Amino acid sequence: MVPGAGETGAVTSQIFPSDVQQTLDLVGIFVFALSGGLLAVRKNMDIFGICVLAEVTALGGGVMRDLVIGATPVAAFSNLGYFSTPLAAGLVVFFLHPQVERINRSVQTLDALGLGLFCVTGTAKAHDYGLGSVASVALGMVTAAGGGVMRDVLAQDIPSLLRWDREIYAVPALIGSAGTAVLIAVDHLTAATGTTAALTAFLLRMFALKFGWRAPRAWHRNGSRTSEE
Repeated sequence: MVPGAGETGAVTSQIFPSDVQQTLDLVGIFVFALSGGLLAVRKNMDIFGICVLAEVTALGGGVMRDLVIGATPVAAFSNLGYFSTPLAAGLVVFFLHPQVERINRSVQTLDALGLGLFCVTGTAKAHDYGLGSVASVALGMVTAAGGGVMRDVLAQDIPSLLRWDREIYAVPALIGSAGTAVLIAVDHLTAATGTTAALTAFLLRMFALKFGWRAPRAWHRNGSRTSEE
């Protein structure tokens, strides 16, 4: 998921110094790609499938956002580092997937950090391209979670953020994106406040993992039905 901050030269999307932002982007991309590669291993895919799912998971949300706002060529294909990092993660999973599985908790923590970062930078970039607050928030969520949805669809799974039996994922991204939109509206989006918004989303995701927070299902639903129905 590639935020692409600073591509337009706009002040809003350049929340952090460019070298810091690039480093954070690449770390987030690498971790998202690990999750895609691990799912491919669980689905018994070959090395090509592992790399495809790694690429899609890491870059899919940013590509969708950039296509919607007209930021072409999209950041995922105009920056070699963004495109090659998921390939590296895919190779790591291919050769070392048992070890990566054993540190899955750490991967989830870094994934939550990436979620927080990308929902903030995605919202800011959408705003820089002239979108209003609501649309910017939506694209902030897409940046953070869209790649995971594409990963699950390609793997023929129900997207995890739509499943009631999985801890909330989209909600922390929504809150982080909404907070960023508010900061933009009052002209107070800085490195410090942007970090606060990102950490808010990160902490909500971590609390959800720790305490099993899930979104409510429909009222008066027949309790005898299972999650697979």
